[in-house]
Amino acid sequence: MARTLRVLARLMGWSCVAIGVYHVLLGNAAIPGAGSAGPTVDSWGRFMGAGFVGYGLAWVWAARQRPVPARVVRWLAGVFLLGGAGRLLSLAVHGWPHWFQIALTVVELGLPPVFFWLAAADERTLRGDAETVAAGR
Repeated sequence: MARTLRVLARLMGWSCVAIGVYHVLLGNAAIPGAGSAGPTVDSWGRFMGAGFVGYGLAWVWAARQRPVPARVVRWLAGVFLLGGAGRLLSLAVHGWPHWFQIALTVVELGLPPVFFWLAAADERTLRGDAETVAAGR
């Protein structure tokens, strides 16, 4: 499970970095259904894309630690879950968005529980290895 955590955290990180760069470079064109949203939304979207790059780099940083810090994974997964909750709120207030946003909502609500479940896997593995060495096994 520790390897799964590390692989998923890296995948999450690099995916967020790529998506963030895509939004910085394309602005409104990166958001399905928002092509004519105007310069204010374009500016906001590019700014948020840069923030998403930073969020992705935090995942990459966490995945490179030995052990992967469970506390950081839980916080990052919680932020992702909050994004999904925000999409649900938008759906309740404004109705159904573009179908792709619905798919993203499913990912944003479904993936955090996996990370919460796996969060301490690497720490447990290293702790178990240390106990084995200390016991002389």
